Amino acid sequence: MVSSYIASMILGLKGQKTVIKEGIPDLEGVSATERMEWAILNYPGKILLTTSFGAQSAAFLHLATQIKKDLPLLFIDTGYHFPETLEFARELTRKLNLNLQTVRPLLTPEEIEQKHGKLWEMGPKGLEKFHEIVRVEPMQRAMNQINPNLWVAGLRRTSADSRKELSVVSQNQSRIKLLPILDWTDRQVGEYLRQHSLPYHPLWSKGYISIGDRVTTKRLDEVDDPAQLRHFGWKRECGIHEKV
Repeated sequence: MVSSYIASMILGLKGQKTVIKEGIPDLEGVSATERMEWAILNYPGKILLTTSFGAQSAAFLHLATQIKKDLPLLFIDTGYHFPETLEFARELTRKLNLNLQTVRPLLTPEEIEQKHGKLWEMGPKGLEKFHEIVRVEPMQRAMNQINPNLWVAGLRRTSADSRKELSVVSQNQSRIKLLPILDWTDRQVGEYLRQHSLPYHPLWSKGYISIGDRVTTKRLDEVDDPAQLRHFGWKRECGIHEKV
């Protein structure tokens, strides 16, 4: 239960200026748990978590659902995930009793490839279109249907150069966006997983340290540059967090 003391600390931080925009406090100086407690306190019934069930997703999902167990969680089943990712999703759903909701593209992989070919093999523009079909459109559709006031995701600054300038809390179109573990290091995530006996994605031990769709993800030993682990190095983000 969120105490009045914690709430006052988060919203006031002992009189310091904490509002970065009207109605949006600066949560950089508080813990990930306090950030989630602020979310629960201020957006009851209007929160949506999202996950890709990536390599270390168990840490974020455990943290969030220990504070409020029935938070709705959205996952995009693109049709191109590794089988291990879908099994990991089932494992964590059972282990953490997740309130999981799954959204899928309007087209199956067979329909996409019949209509457009293998878009991910057609250079950066083809990859961009691929992501629009299998990730961006389903997320936009789900967001329009669920219409949360607060979107909570597990992005971290150390996972990509494109994320270094992100803020813990920000305005994202018509909603607020919260990234409670944004400032966690890999070491902190690993310690959290060990402390709570939580699993890594099963492909982690096989050299996959950044895991997305099977057609655009490489093992560490398959690339010369870690930037090529996802999307052939053409881009890092799939577009969800820029376009939705």
